[in-house]
Amino acid sequence: MAQSTGFGLKKAYLVLYNAASAVAWATVLGRVAIVAGWKGTPFVPLSVDNFARITQTFAFMEVLHALTGVVPAPVFTTAMQVASRLFLMWAVCWPFPQLNTSVFYSSMLLAWSLTEVIRYNFFALKQFDSVPGWLNWLRYSAFLVLYPVGISSEVAMTLQALLGPAEDLASWYPFALIAVLLTYAPGSVILYSHMLKQRRRYLGAGKPAQKKTQ
Repeated sequence: MAQSTGFGLKKAYLVLYNAASAVAWATVLGRVAIVAGWKGTPFVPLSVDNFARITQTFAFMEVLHALTGVVPAPVFTTAMQVASRLFLMWAVCWPFPQLNTSVFYSSMLLAWSLTEVIRYNFFALKQFDSVPGWLNWLRYSAFLVLYPVGISSEVAMTLQALLGPAEDLASWYPFALIAVLLTYAPGSVILYSHMLKQRRRYLGAGKPAQKKTQ
């Protein structure tokens, strides 16, 4: 996730951070895939809900890394993506747990966890300059499918809350959900465009990335 010359303290921290995050998201991925395939999506939240919420909340570190320059990541797009996920975890999934039995909850977590397993493994190996070509390709290609799946699942979860139990929580809550939904169109364009630029930059010439980036 970050880059420096020599294997110093910062690089050691980033290897540990990215490796731990990859393991955490792989755990989410495994639980969702196994439970959804074995018992069905209604049983997924029983096995993963709290763990997924903690794992995603820990991602606030991404914003701190960008703000402090620990990684050369764009603060705005990093904060936007982290904020949207924290909103889903804490403002939709947590107050309305009955919605988490929806197939959209499982598809959202699958898209998130696949994205993060790829991303964190990429940045952990990047510290050793040993990213295999297939992982480099996945880093800058998997989002083409995973971002639309994740974003559409997030919107579906928010709409279910808006059309269902939101008003029972507070009279103003539906308006807050509507306000957030209105940000999805421009926000999605910004995030997707950013990744398309990254893809052209690192895969356009048909060779692995040479520069370090978030």
